[in-house]
Amino acid sequence: MSAGQRLVVVNSTWGPRSLFGDADDVLPRLLESLTRELPVDAYRRCAVLHPNIWHGHGPGQVRAWLRRAEQAGLTVVPPLGPWRQVLAAADAVIGDHGSVTYYAAAIGTPVLLGAFPEADLDPASPVAELGRTAPRLRPYEPLLPQLDELLAHHHPDRHAQLTALASSSPGSSAALLRRAFYGLMGLAEPSAPAYLPRLLDPTYGDLPSDIPPAPPLLAPLQVLTHLRDHRPAAPPEIAVTRHADGLGAHPAPPRGPEPTATPASPPAAAPTTSQAPPHTASPTTSHPGAHTAVHEDVPDVTRLALADLVLHDSRPEPAAWTREAMRRHRHCAMAACVTAPDTCLVRLPDGRLVTLTAAPGPDGHRDLCDPAVYASALYAWYERGKPVEELLDGLVVVTGGTSHRLQVTITPPR
Repeated sequence: MSAGQRLVVVNSTWGPRSLFGDADDVLPRLLESLTRELPVDAYRRCAVLHPNIWHGHGPGQVRAWLRRAEQAGLTVVPPLGPWRQVLAAADAVIGDHGSVTYYAAAIGTPVLLGAFPEADLDPASPVAELGRTAPRLRPYEPLLPQLDELLAHHHPDRHAQLTALASSSPGSSAALLRRAFYGLMGLAEPSAPAYLPRLLDPTYGDLPSDIPPAPPLLAPLQVLTHLRDHRPAAPPEIAVTRHADGLGAHPAPPRGPEPTATPASPPAAAPTTSQAPPHTASPTTSHPGAHTAVHEDVPDVTRLALADLVLHDSRPEPAAWTREAMRRHRHCAMAACVTAPDTCLVRLPDGRLVTLTAAPGPDGHRDLCDPAVYASALYAWYERGKPVEELLDGLVVVTGGTSHRLQVTITPPR
């Protein structure tokens, strides 16, 4: 998770009337909305699916259904993965009548019900009570306003009665179950304390303790930028908002500024081609622009022909890769390679290399985001005809509600 990011979790139990199996095809529309409407740097998206979904359909089929969403940034938690940690970190959960969605409500997390078959539940059950009190997803309406509404009107004690119903003896299930089982067998219990061992996740090969790493963004990115007017004695500041285009949809119309970070005027809509529209000075303090950034490993290689900025990561010789990428994709303006969690190397059209590195704050801590954002900020600066040398004293990139100060180094062509 990057500073300022919100975590939205999609959760489904198993069965034909679950969110994953709903006959109204809620899930495909939901996945498209998560991709199209939520900026990738402001929102982290995870999917937690019941193990029976994986075992019933097979991991290969489940991955195939979710592949495009994964390429657009969805993290799919494996069946034995750290779903508890994901749930604890979630800012919102979109779920159904399964136990994980219920647990989310019980710990005070905002819950939006995407599917809820009341007829399948005992009306007196705690889960049925969740269905009577939690708001419902409106699948044919934009998702982002619904999330904003959910978070704005939520109170941690909204489902306090569900917390009380979750367990009559918290933390005692191992002892109670062992006592019952040994009683049924007519045997005396062992003297050692009862406990539930943790399951090892074969995907990780160890005890899962953290949220899985975000998958690489292989989907094309439509990037909206704002260049704020340069204030004296302050580094230039550029706001960057990126939308993944992994499901074949164009970004949702911008809703205006992001809280506390983005400029006051709304961004221009992203173009459908690689050419950004002419830029004119805004009457406010921002100058909007747009471009398309495409990872070189994009599944649909035809999308590379639309790239203004070609991206890659973890190449053994990043400088050589940027040079070759500019040769292979002659239509693009820049090539950028993420070389570390806090660093990006960018080759300019004139062959110079620019290294962008997250600068430590006063406390020595670096607020990290995807370093490919740095390259988009540099593109926004360069396409306006501004000298890169003016960035040698630093650059501030604003994304996901957080400002990131960068150190800029320029080296001659090589």
